[in-house]
Amino acid sequence: MKKAIIIGASSGLGNEVAKLLLADGWQLGIAARRIERLEEFKAQAADMVEVQALDVTSDDAPQALEALIKKVGGMDLFFYASGVGNQNMELEPGIELKTVATNGMGFTRMIGAAYRYMAEHGGGHIAAISSIAGTKGLGAAPSYSATKAFQNTYIQSLEQQARMRGLNIAFTDLRPGFVATALLGDNPKYPMLLKPEKVASEMMRAIKHRRHVWVIDWRWRIATAMWRRIPRCLWRRLKVR
Repeated sequence: MKKAIIIGASSGLGNEVAKLLLADGWQLGIAARRIERLEEFKAQAADMVEVQALDVTSDDAPQALEALIKKVGGMDLFFYASGVGNQNMELEPGIELKTVATNGMGFTRMIGAAYRYMAEHGGGHIAAISSIAGTKGLGAAPSYSATKAFQNTYIQSLEQQARMRGLNIAFTDLRPGFVATALLGDNPKYPMLLKPEKVASEMMRAIKHRRHVWVIDWRWRIATAMWRRIPRCLWRRLKVR
């Protein structure tokens, strides 16, 4: 039986992907800060789901991950969905530092822990949700945009390192556009807003086909391709929010 560990499974896209994996017959280990949400999910299929309280910003998070892997009995897929994001036009330091702590240090801590486990146990597949926000620096959300660019580069670097070391570890960098989840707040008004169920389904397809990088959906693939071609001297004049 295939075994998956999902970090950030209590809500949003992590929860949606957990539902799809469970329906596909995977044995799951789900983790998040809100253990009560995880227990509610486990109640649907107690014999197929294990839960673990885990805060990616905590130094003991890798130990919590190891405990969850032991409960499940292994890990074929590591799916990372944890993250925070806010617009911050006033550059409030608390928002910036919290974002870096979660999306930067927390991401590095957990992706690294999963990578080291797979390196020692014959390989596996690491899939992580980053964002189209890493394509260019977005003035409305500086730390969010910067940490997503960091995530993109970190995954690319580990993919190269795994090949250099001869490790059987696959990587999928999932980059959705704006998704209608709690991360965007109440009544979000964003362009080309995506439904979480649709995004989760496309993520599953990308994982199944072992895509290296996958932008969701086709409209955002076009948009980000255009963004990359905009010269820096013009980009800094745009109001992208």
